[in-house]
Formats: sequence, C-alpha cells, structure tokens
Amino acid sequence: MATVLKLQVNYLNCVVGLTEEPQFSWVIDTPFRNCRQKQYQIQIADEPSFTSPFFDTYLVQSSASAQVRISGFIPEEGIIYWARVRVVTESDGEGVSTSAFSKSTTILGGLKNPDSLKEHFITAESEEDIKLSKGTYLRKAITLKKVVKSAVIFSTAQGVYKLHLNGKKVSDDQLAPGWTSYDHRVLYQSYDVTDQLFLGENVLGAHLGSLWYKGTLSFLKIHNFYGEYASFSLRLDIQYTDGSKDTIYTDESWKGSYSPVLNSQLYEGETYDASLEQKNWDTRGFDDRAWHNARIVACTVEHVEAQVGSAVELQEVIAPTLAFYTPKGERVIDFGQNMSALPEVRGQGKAGDTIILRCFEVLDKDGNVYTDNLRRAEQRITYTIKDDNPFVYRPYFTFFGFRFIHVESFSGRADIDNFKAYVIHSTMEQTGSFVCSNSDLNQLQHNILWGLKSNFVDVPTDCPQRDERLGWTGDAQIFCRTASYNVNTYTFFKKWLRDLALDQTEDGGVPHVVPDVLYKYPFDNWLLNKGTHSAAAWGDAAIINPWVLYLTFGDIAILETQYESMKGWIDFMKHHAKNNIWNYKLQFGDWVALDAEEGSYFGATPNELTCTAYYAYSTNLFVKISRVLGKEEVAKQYETLYNQIVQTFQQTFFAPDGTMTAQTQTAHILALHFNLAPKQFVENTVENLKKLLAEHDGHLVTGFVGTPYFCHALSSNGCLDEAYELLLKDDFPSWLYQVRKGATTVWEHWDGIKPDGSMWSPNMNSFNHYAYGAIGEWLYRVVAGLEIDEKAPGYKHAIIAPRIGGNLTWVQAGYQSIYGEVGVSWEREDKTNIIALEVKVPANTTASIRLLDGASLIYGDTLSFVEHDTILEAEAGSGVYTIRYALST
Repeated sequence: MATVLKLQVNYLNCVVGLTEEPQFSWVIDTPFRNCRQKQYQIQIADEPSFTSPFFDTYLVQSSASAQVRISGFIPEEGIIYWARVRVVTESDGEGVSTSAFSKSTTILGGLKNPDSLKEHFITAESEEDIKLSKGTYLRKAITLKKVVKSAVIFSTAQGVYKLHLNGKKVSDDQLAPGWTSYDHRVLYQSYDVTDQLFLGENVLGAHLGSLWYKGTLSFLKIHNFYGEYASFSLRLDIQYTDGSKDTIYTDESWKGSYSPVLNSQLYEGETYDASLEQKNWDTRGFDDRAWHNARIVACTVEHVEAQVGSAVELQEVIAPTLAFYTPKGERVIDFGQNMSALPEVRGQGKAGDTIILRCFEVLDKDGNVYTDNLRRAEQRITYTIKDDNPFVYRPYFTFFGFRFIHVESFSGRADIDNFKAYVIHSTMEQTGSFVCSNSDLNQLQHNILWGLKSNFVDVPTDCPQRDERLGWTGDAQIFCRTASYNVNTYTFFKKWLRDLALDQTEDGGVPHVVPDVLYKYPFDNWLLNKGTHSAAAWGDAAIINPWVLYLTFGDIAILETQYESMKGWIDFMKHHAKNNIWNYKLQFGDWVALDAEEGSYFGATPNELTCTAYYAYSTNLFVKISRVLGKEEVAKQYETLYNQIVQTFQQTFFAPDGTMTAQTQTAHILALHFNLAPKQFVENTVENLKKLLAEHDGHLVTGFVGTPYFCHALSSNGCLDEAYELLLKDDFPSWLYQVRKGATTVWEHWDGIKPDGSMWSPNMNSFNHYAYGAIGEWLYRVVAGLEIDEKAPGYKHAIIAPRIGGNLTWVQAGYQSIYGEVGVSWEREDKTNIIALEVKVPANTTASIRLLDGASLIYGDTLSFVEHDTILEAEAGSGVYTIRYALST
C-alpha cells in the first residue's frame, strides 16, 4: 500500500501568516514500480484530531501531487488549521490502492491588514540614542480573567528583536524580523502562544537591537540608513473558551529600559555588561517602577508583510577542536570549520573582569592571528562579568563569520570547554547529497554547503565576516542552481526576489546589492559612484533566479510574481543597448579573474562581450518564460530581439575565420554555454578554448562570470576528459587547491592564500564566499547526471544521464524533490569499463535514463533501451532500477 510521507504547504512543513489559498504538495512512498496517483483527498480541520473537518475536497480525480491549489478555503486571521491528505494510486504488482491519511501539517492564518501594525511601533530609546546601537527592553503586564482557547502574537520591529512571554523566549528565531528592503517593507512574525498564557498576570516582553535598520551598514559605514529608533510593534489576539475575544497592541502604557547590551552591530560585534542585567525582567512580580513609559514612533516602511517561513534560527552547535598559542603568544580557539555563528563563552571570574574575544577566519603563514581581511569589521565580543558566579553568554543582536577565536582577554585560562559555536542560517531543508570516491571532491562539496549555510542568513550575502555582508546579486545569480540542489531555496529566494523587484529603478535597472544600500548617499569610493546599478551577470539575477526556481519546483507562480520585474530588466538593457551591444556605466565583468591586469579586480574579457552575452541569454530565458505563461505575442516580440542580439554578437565578437575577437577563456565559455557561437564555428571555438586552457597548463584563469560554466562548456562539447581534468586539478589555481590548503568553505579568490602561504590583498579576500562553489551544479547535473526536463520541471519527469570520468570509481547523489528522492549511484566494476548504475525515480513521476558516450547495454532491468545516435535511452516509471553497461573503450 502506498504511504504519504510528507505533506507540505507552499513548500514548507508548516506555514504561518498565510492570507491566500494554500497550495499543497506531498510525497508518495511505495515499494511497487510505476506508481501513479489517480485521486487525492485533502481535509482541513480547526483541531488536530480531525473529528469533524470543516473542509473536505473528498476524492478528486487528479494525478497532481504538487502545486495543488484548492478553492474555497482561505485561512482566517489568527486561526490555526490542520491539514492532511490521502491518495489513491495504481502501481505494478499492487493495482489500485488507497493510502491512509498522512500526518497533518499546520497553517496559521495571517493578518488581513498587516499595515495596521505600522500604527503601534513603540521605542524605549531617546534622541540621545539615535547614533547608538544599544539594546533596550520593553515589557507589559496583562491580566487574564478567562480561560484561553487560543492566542496568537503578530509582531515585528524596526531593528531586530527577541520576543518574550512569561520569562521565556517565544521562539528560536534569530535576528527577526530579518532584513528586507526596509524602505518598502518589513516582515512580521506569527506565533501561537496558546500554551504560554495562563489565568492571572502575564508579562509580554521584547528585547530590541539595531542591526541592519539603524546600525552601521555596508563598507560605506553608514549609520541610521533606514531610521533613527529601534522600535517594536505587537498585536496579541486572544480567544477565550466562552467565545469572547481580546486584542492587545503595543502602546505608550508599555514600559521601557536599557538592557545590558551596550553596543551591538553587524560588523563591530557586541559589548555586554552583565552587571546591568535585570533578573526576571520578563516575568510576573518584577518591579518596573524605575522604567520609563515607551513612546510611539513613526513607521518608516511603506508596508508590513507576513513572513511565512525560512526564518533565521539556531541550526547546530559546534564544539572547538583545539586551543593553542600562536608563535606570537596569542591564545586561539579553533572550531575546525568556517561558519556564520554565535560564539558562546562560559566561565567564572570576578566582578568587573572583562572578557574580550575576536572572531576571525584564518591564520597567517606563520601560524599567527590574521584579521587584515576583515577590513574595518571588528568582529569583537566584550563581556563584563557581574559577580563571581559561573556565567554563560551568547551575543543577542549580531552574528560572526569565523573559524577561530582570538582570546584577547579572559578571566583565567581559556580552553575548549569554555566555548561553543551556535550555527545560524535561514531554515531551509537540505535536499541534495553528493559523495564520491574522491575525498577531495567530497570536501569540496562540504565546503560548498557550508559556504551556503554561512551566507544564507536571511539574504544571500557575499561573505559573513568583513565590513560588507551584502546581498550581491551576481553572487546569488551565479550560485542559485547549485544552492537549489543542496537546499530548499523556494521561500528564501522568493522573499529576496520580491525585494529585488521593489528596489529596481523606475526604468527596470537592477541594484548591485539587494536590499539596495548603495544608492542613497553621495560618496567617493574606488569601486562605485552614486547611482550605479545594473551590471551584467549581477542584474540578470532578476531573470535567472526565478527561472531556476521554476525549473526546480515546477511552479509558474514565481514566474507570474516576478514577470514585470523580469520584463523591466530586459527592457532596461534594450533601452541602453546601442545596435544590440549592451554596456552600462560600471560593469564588474569577469570579476577577480586571474587574467586581470596587475592590481585590478576586472578580468580581461571586454565588458561589451560579457554584457551582450548575458543580454542574449536573459532575453532567451524571458522568451521561454513568456511562453510558459501563455504570453505568445510577447514571446514572439522578444524572440525577434533575441535573434537580433545573437546575430550582432556573432558579427561583433567573431572574426570571419571563426576566431573570437577576445582571446580569453571566459569569452569562449560564454559563447559556447549561451549558444552564441555560429554553428559553423562551434568546433573552432571549442578548440580555441582547449588551446587557451593548455596555455595555462590546463588551469583556469576565469573569474565570477566564466568559472560557473567552464566545465559545462567543455563537457557539452565533446570535452568530458578536459572538464574532469579541470575539476580535479589540485594545484594553484583550482577548486581543489583550496581544499589542499585546508579550506572548509569556498574562497573569494583562487589565491586567497598563495602557494607560499602569503595572502592575497586584504582589501578583498574572503575565505567564505560561495560564488566559485557554483561548480556544485556540474557535480549534480553531469557527474551524477541528475537533470531537470524543462518540459516537465520540478522533476515531474527527470533526466538521468551520468557522465563517467575523472578516474572516479563511484558516485552517489540524490535530490529530495517535491515528489520524493531522485537518486543516482554509479560504480565502475573492478577497474573495468563496466558501470553498475542504480536509479531511483519517485512515485508519480517518470524519468528518461540515458547511457552516454557510446555505451553498450549489458543488463537493462525491465527497461527497454532504444539507441539514438550514440545514446541508449529508456523511459522509466517510478521505482528503483539496476542497470549494467559497458563504456566504449
């Protein structure tokens, strides 16, 4: 009998703040092959036992088990619902069967008018605090005289906050409400607090900090970028068992006070004086007569919107592996992993003693503390002990990018037992796995995943440690496909793309960073000038990221939501193009490529080429997207534009003899991967790329634009061996060079640490920068052969086509799709050319299994393989299949 293993709402295991019709998806598990769903039944109840569901679809004749939208149900404000599903399936060997109902998932209805929260922002700060980043407390005692049936809090902040109720934190959320384009919107959080209220006095509390809203932001060191006061807004809805209701808001009757957090900022770190702690400030019986009344402050954002999921939370705890003294005598704690985390320190000392810790990424070539690459980011914790009792402290309103802690001052001898690291990142289910016979590649995959974790702290940032930590659009675009194999990115990127659309210029230009913090103030900066935006590969995140989400999840909703944003970007490029050659103001080009001139960050590939290549690529994607959405007339219009751009590209960047005008690796990679090379010159372009590769002894010299597509450009053009050779290089420059140098995350520069142990320029040298980790996409799509069919996205129909090579003897990979796991494992038998392939196709889906590179079939299980050119292909329904074949010798 089939079983429904996982029911999700809007791609989340539970959803909060929902104000529209939910969409459901579920995973069907069965031991039988060719399982096809025939019917489904969804029930929704307002209590978990489903004694009398108030909404029931009854059995619906449908094969859909994803993006199932049901009409007639919209969650009511503040009401918690339980939903479950059962299915009728037909499988080989079992016939038709009906499953039991799944485990339930929950839906919490959001506010119908969330902007009402704008009227209730209160602060404990005064005018003297505008330029400061202190912590503040807010509290309110309320008395309940009736038995509570249900209670929900809707809350948000201008700043960041921790919500307290009756002496406990309400959730594990960190840095709520997160970072959005605060000029346009701030998110509110929804919490079910039914079990945390009781008869009599209850105490609501909030601990507030500044962070992105009013703290120092960006390498421009701008303070109060969005506003002046850290403030808080709350609404508590209570329903009693007698049917009556109460609603409580933040107002001037709340009391406020300063907290022990003396300074907490994104780059500086946190200063905390434990002697200023007010024990039980958030509980009954606390004397708050010395506190002052809160005051109402203006809301500076246009709208308040719901956060439905993917909140930043504590994810895991890492213990240090080593404590040691450097040659300079510095006391250092090593956690063995670069990460974004909150360091926890515990110990015992005397009142007034100060503990000072500085977080950093790497040691210098002599084994000493190295912090130059942090630039002006202090990343420092200063903690003042209040008495001689044991203490435990963890920062409240910031986070740190680090592997090491330099113990600058400590009460007693600092050892590994005094420290822990609490890893934080946005909550996203891990969906991908890749492991193989090469331990260095496995470490690379590890580094890619940890680079993702470290930089997906509410927005996709470039780095988590220096005085930057911004949502650079180019990095997010380059890495999106890799990220979407490894984790469930839908909610995370959907939220960020909404901010991208809001921050676009009136004529469709896309900021370099989202949220955009580089536009407001005039400044003299070596990199940027006021008002710059819209760089090729960076701005194209407006097109590429929604397309990747559509491919991964098969949901047209993201395309519909972002359509005007996408069209705006294409029209922006069209408007500023001259005779179909696009270039505009500041361009980053092939950023930090090794073929750049000495002292420059800009690679040798001309901007006109990279800009026009992306102009063509994004326009082609927009044509596809328009067709997916049924906008055929628009598609035809932009298809004509696309053809004109391609023709111009070929006439401009290819000489009559077929050579490219720019003799760089990246120029050839873009021409091949974006299908811009004239057909008669493709072979010549491939040979020239191989020649350029050979000129550097088989090494890449590419930057952010060329690197993600290098192996693709080779393997899709008959150069699989060269692609594997490039991947497996372990001397400088290469992906595995970093691994051999002990990296635990991906670096910003190929030579972040040079072969002699010296450092690249400290001005731009992050050791936790996921962009070059985009090679992970090639590991999944080519090495493992897990590919999406554009005609049936979301893995409704998968393409399994592993490419064997690189002296790998085995590979195991899987992706947890919305339908279940799509899995591939292959193994070379006893150093022969015989491959044992196992494929897993989830229920209610199909797959094409392709044996490439001149394979000859030995055993096909029950599948019927048909030869097309040099490819053997079979169509498979759901199930696990074992296949043996021989590679051509």
